Amino acid sequence: MRIHQMNCGTFAGRMPTRVLLVETPGGLVLVDTGIGLRDIADPAARLGPMRHAMRPRLDADETAYRRIEAMGLDPREVRHIVLTHMDFDHIGGLADFPEAQVHVSSEALTWAARTPRWIERRRYRRAQWAHGPDFVEYTYGTDRWEGFRVHPLDRVLEGMILVDLPGHTVGHAGVLVPGDPRDPGELDVLHAGDAFYLRGQIDPSVGYPRAVAVAERTLSLVPSAVDLTHARLAALAGRRGADLRVVCAHDPAGPGGVPG
Repeated sequence: MRIHQMNCGTFAGRMPTRVLLVETPGGLVLVDTGIGLRDIADPAARLGPMRHAMRPRLDADETAYRRIEAMGLDPREVRHIVLTHMDFDHIGGLADFPEAQVHVSSEALTWAARTPRWIERRRYRRAQWAHGPDFVEYTYGTDRWEGFRVHPLDRVLEGMILVDLPGHTVGHAGVLVPGDPRDPGELDVLHAGDAFYLRGQIDPSVGYPRAVAVAERTLSLVPSAVDLTHARLAALAGRRGADLRVVCAHDPAGPGGVPG
């Protein structure tokens, strides 16, 4: 098993959308998709007015589909896609993998697609799931991991879990991907989605522009939860740093980022 971190969409010339690709014996698994081929073909309909603020680079070579091809793998082997949330820069590639099951928290799917409020109706892009994905949804129960509410995703990959990380959107989640126990260099990876934007927000040894926090609050749909989620992720990264990588979607630093 191998875990790849890929940039599948660049915004404002610098901000990546980090996607995980996991090679498993049963096929390929994606954590988020980034911008998709159809988004590039019709950005007005698929991305909406926010494209003017975020200024996406509409480059087909940056899509998950093309990234997978460039690795010498077959995109048709993507069997599962696990979503952190349903913002347009995270789900645009769903239609590129129509046969994949799409795994998402029930809260996220409900507030995006079933009973959106005024703000969700303007934020989410229904065209990105108009092709009718095979959604599989999850509601958290009593399971816990490192103090977080979780739901096991063993039907996708043994040891993979959906992790409740509230703040950015209603139903926002992280996804824990277990490393290969046969390879000591392949650590577990927690893709935290948009639970934070830059490493410095959960690592006090790393500086970051304070304007980032303002932008994060502006885009958050559950702002009261942001600070607590940061604190819990910081504590997790501190105690598990030797065997766990905690990554987010848009930090330019690290694997899958945007070269300076």
